[in-house]
Amino acid sequence: MPQSPAKPPAEHWLYWQDGAHSPAWNMAADEAMLQAVARLGAPLLRTYEWDRKAVSLGYVQRHDAAPEGYAYVRRPTGGGVVYHDWDFTYSVAFPPDHWLNGLDRIRSYDWINRSLQHALKGLNLAVELAQTEIPHSVERATMVCFTNPTRYDLLLDGRKIAGSAQRRTAEGLLHQGSVHFGQEGLPFPRPVLAKALLDGLREVMQLTFTPFLPDSGFEDAVQRLVTEKYGTDAWNQLR
Repeated sequence: MPQSPAKPPAEHWLYWQDGAHSPAWNMAADEAMLQAVARLGAPLLRTYEWDRKAVSLGYVQRHDAAPEGYAYVRRPTGGGVVYHDWDFTYSVAFPPDHWLNGLDRIRSYDWINRSLQHALKGLNLAVELAQTEIPHSVERATMVCFTNPTRYDLLLDGRKIAGSAQRRTAEGLLHQGSVHFGQEGLPFPRPVLAKALLDGLREVMQLTFTPFLPDSGFEDAVQRLVTEKYGTDAWNQLR
């Protein structure tokens, strides 16, 4: 397995500052990013919001893990139940030949979450990286993501505030992340958190960014995934 580089190569990413969408649209957009990223030729970072109170379920979870009163959607990635009521969400799609895709899951989490740690420290939050794994005794089919920190999740005062999950395919790597402070509202507006995330990635991973705007072909691909997958009971009630 390749080792993490001491210093990553300077590189260029695309950045999509997206708005608020339905749960199905958000997950469809992330998968469309994964499908398109090899053609785009550079990693694509997206920050976005949810247009209703919702949760996303990990791919292997039971659909009845979703709490009452919340819309829900199944993610293409693993992990536990994530609440999208007062969180800051982002995703990154990497081409299949990207150096980070050559690392194992833990090492790739390390790079991205250290960038997020740097971002939050820039906002005077004393966040730390978790160093332990989720115990095998935890039932993953129903677990809530932010009550079960795993290695390289972010902790604030001992509580998990940021987690992530990945999916790897022949098309590339999709990394989905969320920051939730366990209370109503966020301590900073989402645009401030988005800027901090970009600053953290610039500093830790030696990046530059260019704005990305989806074209009609990309938007058509998202809508197809909503109609055929993420907006269907066949997908969301898969288990």
